[in-house]
Amino acid sequence: MPIRLAPRGAATMESVVLHSAGALRLLMQLWLVFACLLGTAPAWSEDLPEYRLKAAFLYNFVSFTEWPADVGATINLCIYGADPFLAEIDPLDGKSVGSRKIELLRKKSIEGLKGCHVVFVADSAFTQMPRVVEAVRDMPVLIVADTPGAVREGAMLNMNLAHGRVNIEANVVAARNARLTISSKLLRLATEVIQ
Repeated sequence: MPIRLAPRGAATMESVVLHSAGALRLLMQLWLVFACLLGTAPAWSEDLPEYRLKAAFLYNFVSFTEWPADVGATINLCIYGADPFLAEIDPLDGKSVGSRKIELLRKKSIEGLKGCHVVFVADSAFTQMPRVVEAVRDMPVLIVADTPGAVREGAMLNMNLAHGRVNIEANVVAARNARLTISSKLLRLATEVIQ
């Protein structure tokens, strides 16, 4: 799933172009959903700032994950560690995902992760991954990262940047242990899937 990235601030969130015959239609649908939630029409081009694109991926990760009924009406999306998104992720706060709404939270401590439904583990906190996994064990929490090797350390989804492109890795075993189901549509886009 090759996606080109531009330097920060070089393009708008609406300017995603996705290259890949099989994945193009699905990713266009994912992007259209995200663009509609922002109230804007997508304009396709080749450039998008890295963390704006990764914020869009996070939204789609939430959308294409099946959550247990006991999660309730709010999906708490927590950023753990030094926030690499800055304002790029703020448009997700309050957005709907099916019948639920996303609440964006920034957490500074492992103890603060209780009550999160999605935990994005920033690269700055990657050494804490075993503690994050332990803190949310047996809870329906989707752990996401953007650090090489994260799915082997307990993350369910990982976004790798290589040669200006974002690739997805998935750990289905970890997701299943957390009572989460990642859509097969999303798994088809992954470059690595741990089953």
